[in-house]
Amino acid sequence: MFDSIRALFQRLSPAVDFCSLRLLDESSEQITVRQNVLQPLSTSVDRGAMVTVIHQGGYGYAATSDLSESGLRQAIKQAQAWAEASAGRAVTDYSRIALPRATGRYQSPNLSQPAQLSRKEIIDLLQAESATCHLDGRIVDWEASLWTIASDQLYLTADGGEVLQQFRYVMPNLAVTANAGADTQTRSFGGRGVCLQGDLSIFTHGGLLGSGQRLAEEALELLAAPNCPTGTMDLLLMPSQMMLQIHESIGHPLELDRILGDERNFAGTSFVSLDMFGHYQYGSELLNVSFDPTRPEQFASYQWDDDGSPAEKQFVIRNGLLERPLGGAISQARAGIEGVAASRASSWNRPPLDRMANLNIEPGSSALHDMIKSVERGVLMETNTSWSIDDSRNKFQFGCEYGRLIENGELKGVVKNPNYRGISATFWRNLKDVGDASTLEVMGTPFCGKAEPSQVIRVGHASPACLFEQVDVFGAEI
Repeated sequence: MFDSIRALFQRLSPAVDFCSLRLLDESSEQITVRQNVLQPLSTSVDRGAMVTVIHQGGYGYAATSDLSESGLRQAIKQAQAWAEASAGRAVTDYSRIALPRATGRYQSPNLSQPAQLSRKEIIDLLQAESATCHLDGRIVDWEASLWTIASDQLYLTADGGEVLQQFRYVMPNLAVTANAGADTQTRSFGGRGVCLQGDLSIFTHGGLLGSGQRLAEEALELLAAPNCPTGTMDLLLMPSQMMLQIHESIGHPLELDRILGDERNFAGTSFVSLDMFGHYQYGSELLNVSFDPTRPEQFASYQWDDDGSPAEKQFVIRNGLLERPLGGAISQARAGIEGVAASRASSWNRPPLDRMANLNIEPGSSALHDMIKSVERGVLMETNTSWSIDDSRNKFQFGCEYGRLIENGELKGVVKNPNYRGISATFWRNLKDVGDASTLEVMGTPFCGKAEPSQVIRVGHASPACLFEQVDVFGAEI
C-alpha cells in the first residue's frame, strides 16, 4: 500500500509552494480479564491520509480514508482550495516557513523480533494473574489487561522528502478495588502509566506479572488505614505521581500554541508568556526538564515529528530556568522563538499541533533512603487517582492512591486518600531534592487530550522521586 500511495502522490502533487502527505496505518488489540472472566476482545484498524498544502502564504489541509487515486486527488484539491482561500488572511505567512525535506526510517525497539506469545498464552497469563487478586471477600473488582498497538506512518513531501516510522506500543495494566461499607479503595499497576515502545517483554518482564496479590493486599491495607493528615509539610512524590505533575504543570503550560492563544476557547491558556523564556525561574536550581523523543523505549519516541522536523533531546528547563517552549516549526515561526520538534497529530484525520512527546525530569544525586531521612514531617505519595487544574495551568489539586507518613526521617504507616494542592508558578521552586537514577521510572499515558476537534495522543514521562517542601497536604473528607 505504501508503494502505491508514494507513486500516486508523486504523480498528483500540485504546483504549489509546499505539499506533503502523511499516511497512517494503525491496528490495535485489547485483551482484558475481569474478575477471572475473559472479556470480549477489542480490535480496531485505522487507515487514512492527510494532505497539507502551503501556497502564496496560505495553509490548507484535507484528510481522507479513500486511498484510491480519486480519493487522494479530491483531498489534494480540497487542501489546495483551503490554502488559496486563506492566503493573505492567516495568522502568519506560511510560505516564509521552511518546512524540512526529511528522509529516513525509524523503528521501535525489537520491531523485527518474532512475536514471543500467542494470543492464547497472553490470555492464560492474564487469567493466572487475575486469579491472585481475589484473596478476600472485600475485594469487589479486579482486572488485568494488555493493550497493544502497531502504527506505521509514511510522510512524503512533493520535493522528495520521505520518512517511514514504525511504532509498536505495549500497555499492560492491572487494578484491584476493595470496599468496606462506604469506603472504596483502589490500587493499580502504575495508575495505567506503564506505557512503552517495544515488544511483549514489556508485558512478561515489566513487573505486572506477580503484582496482583501485592496490589490486593495494599487495597485492603488502605481500607484499614487512617485518613491522610492535613497541614503544610514535606511531600515526597514517586514517579507514578510525578508523571502527572510534570504533565499538567509543566507540559501543558509550555505548549507554544496554548501560549499564543490557540487553545483558549477549549482547553484554556497558560500562565507562561513569551517574555518569560530565558529569564523566568520556573523551579529550584535542582529542576532540569528535557524534551526527549530519542529514548527508544519511551512511549512518545520518534525520529521526526509530523511536520518532518528532526527530533533531538533539548532542555526546556535547565537549573530551574525556563529555556524554550514545546512548539513545532510553525509555532516557532509565528512566535519568533526556538522550540522543539513537537508538531504531532493524533491520527491521519487531524492536523499536527504543538504537543508534549517525552517530557522528563533528569535524575539528581540523592538515594531514596537519604531523601526520606531528611524529612522531619511529611507524606510519601504514589500513583495518581484524581486531578484538577485551572484553565491557565497554574493552580492545581491532585490526589493519589497510596500514601506513607514520614516522621523524623523514617517511613511510618500507610494513609489513605492523600491529596495535595499548589500553584505551578511556586510549587516547582519548592523542589528541595531529586532522586538519583535508581529512583527513575519510565512511564506514559495514551490519553492526553487537547484541541478542537479533539485529539487524544500518546505522551511519555520519565522521572525520579522528587521531594518538595512547604506543600499544602490534606486528606479527603470522610
